[in-house]
Amino acid sequence: MLIDFVPTVSGVSLAEAPAFKKAPGGAPANVAVGVSRLGGSSAFIGKLGDDEFGRMLNDILKQNNVDNSGIRFDPDARTALAFVTLRADGEREFMFYRHPSADMLLTESELETDILNQAKVFHYGSISLISEPCRSAHVAAMRIAKSSGAILSYDPNLRLALWPSAEAAKEGMMSIWNEADIIKINEDEIVFLTGGDDPNDDNVVLKKLFHPNLKLLVVTEGSAGCRYYTKEFKGRVPGIKVKAVDTTGAGDAFVGGFLSSLASDHSILKDEKRLKESLYFANTCGAMTVTERGAIPALHTKEAVLKVETHKAS
Repeated sequence: MLIDFVPTVSGVSLAEAPAFKKAPGGAPANVAVGVSRLGGSSAFIGKLGDDEFGRMLNDILKQNNVDNSGIRFDPDARTALAFVTLRADGEREFMFYRHPSADMLLTESELETDILNQAKVFHYGSISLISEPCRSAHVAAMRIAKSSGAILSYDPNLRLALWPSAEAAKEGMMSIWNEADIIKINEDEIVFLTGGDDPNDDNVVLKKLFHPNLKLLVVTEGSAGCRYYTKEFKGRVPGIKVKAVDTTGAGDAFVGGFLSSLASDHSILKDEKRLKESLYFANTCGAMTVTERGAIPALHTKEAVLKVETHKAS
C-alpha cells in the first residue's frame, strides 16, 4: 500500500506537472477496498512507515471497513510513494520512491495468521516478491492461506521499473505462477512473459501461461473487456466504453469486482454462464474507475455498479 501522487493536469511529464494530488493506492490495497465497497468482507496485510502518510493509509483502510489487523508499522523506513504521469489517453508512467520503503520490510514473523486462516480468497501481486524479507513473508502467507483452504488469486501487475532487470522480473513473476488458482494478466504482461508472442493468440496463452492447477486465467483488454480460460471452456466478455481520465486502479477494481462474486460462491468457476456474468460485473467495476482520478477514491459501491450495468444493458 502506498500513495500515488497524480498530476492535476493530464498529458504532461512529471517535470511539467504544475501540481499533484495525493491518492491512496497499491494494487492489493485497492482490491481490498474494492471488495469492501462492494459489500464484501476484506482484510489487508502489509507494512507502512510509522509516519503521517502511513497513518493516513491505515485510516483509509479503517474508513473503508477493511480489517487492518494485519498492518505493521516500521519505525525507520518511510511509506512508499509513487509519482504518476498521466498521458493524454489516461494511461500512466510511474516514478517510485522505495529505497527501501516500509512495505519491502514485512517479515514472516509479522504475518497476522488469523486473517490468512479465515480467508476464502487470498489475493496478491508480484511486487512483494522483489526483495527480502518481504518475499519470504509473501511465500509463507500463500502457504498458510492455501493450507486453510483459500483460493489463491494472483495479479502479477508488472512494474518493470521496480525490478533489478527484465530477467529478474520475469523469473520472479513466474516463480509462484504454478501455485495460483486464479491469475489475471493484461496483454502487455503476456507479451513480456512469453518473450514477445501475440497476446491475442489463444494457443500462446494456453501453452505458455495456463498451468494444470489453474482454475481460471483472465486476460484483461481495457475497454475491450476480457477473455477467460478454464480447463472446460474459454471465451470473451465485452467491456464498457467510457471516457478515460485515469486508468490507475482499473485492473484492481476489476479484480475486486470479480473476487467479491467468487468469495460468495466458488462454484461460478464451473458454470460458464455465471462466470461470464461475474466477469461483466468486474468489467463494469473497472470501467467506472477510469472516469475519475486515483485508484481508491474512484472505487464504487455495488448499487452504483449495478445501476450502470443495467443502464448499459438496456
